[in-house]
Amino acid sequence: MVLAVAALWLYVAWYASTPLPTRTLPVEVEIPKGTHFRDAVAILERAGIDTGGLQFEGLARALGRAHAIKAGSYEFTRALTPLELLDKLTRGDVRQAELRVVEGWTLRQLRQALDASADLRHDSVGMDDEALRAAIGADEARLEGLLFPDTYLFAKGSSDIAVLKRAYRAMKRHLAAEWAARDPRVPYQSPYEAVIMASIVEKETGKSAERDMIAGALVNRLRIGMRLQADPTVIYGLGEAFNGNLKKIHLQTDGPYNTYTRAGLPPTPIALPGLASLRAALRPAQTDALYYVARGDGSSKFSRTLEEHNRAVNRFQRQPPGRKATP
Repeated sequence: MVLAVAALWLYVAWYASTPLPTRTLPVEVEIPKGTHFRDAVAILERAGIDTGGLQFEGLARALGRAHAIKAGSYEFTRALTPLELLDKLTRGDVRQAELRVVEGWTLRQLRQALDASADLRHDSVGMDDEALRAAIGADEARLEGLLFPDTYLFAKGSSDIAVLKRAYRAMKRHLAAEWAARDPRVPYQSPYEAVIMASIVEKETGKSAERDMIAGALVNRLRIGMRLQADPTVIYGLGEAFNGNLKKIHLQTDGPYNTYTRAGLPPTPIALPGLASLRAALRPAQTDALYYVARGDGSSKFSRTLEEHNRAVNRFQRQPPGRKATP
């Protein structure tokens, strides 16, 4: 009996530490949510991992881990021992995917990226923006501008709404920190107004080194009641009707996002601002510039007076009808 017990333990030790025969590598396995242990083993077997069936189940039960299998998408790049396989499955060491949310995207562009991802579960498909806002749990009336641009890692098969919730919480966290550290002289009545300005700065900036100066000039305009005259706000207001060519008629046609015809900030952000734009909007450069115009190389020429600005426009923006310059 003693010899039999010793032989059994030796066999268990050998089985637990010997790599399992695997038909091909790498192996990708999807274990759906709610899958029981034996069903998970069957999925592994069909994928070409010879677990030993009852032996693997016996090991899992002896270690008290038969009910700890986690759902998800797994990738196996080498043959694992039963102990390694069990550890991977119970830790939920799933294969991760990523989604990059880009600074300056609109909510529409972000939703298109979500819909195009083959790694996400598309729970938001068919939701309008209001339903999506409610699903995320946002307090604000509109989601535009309130999702933080970053690269988000997630387990394959995760809900797209879960990714959006993380992006919303990240923006709230960063905005709270930047608002607390703001220059007390900035003319915003709320953090939301700061996000609106940051979104304009994001779209107006050609070179990152000029972000603070762009913000400084725009804040100067806002402070004295001068119209912001920012092309990106007009473009945002045109929506899908914009064909890439901003015309004089567009600047003259009044609308809530036309900062040529209306003073103050537009009603909502126009894009997703990154952290650098949030900081620039809340701690802008101290400058007396009110105007800037694109030089054509990505940089801007800043001016204090309209006369000086007009000279810069004549110098850098000699081009046929169809507006592409930043005011």
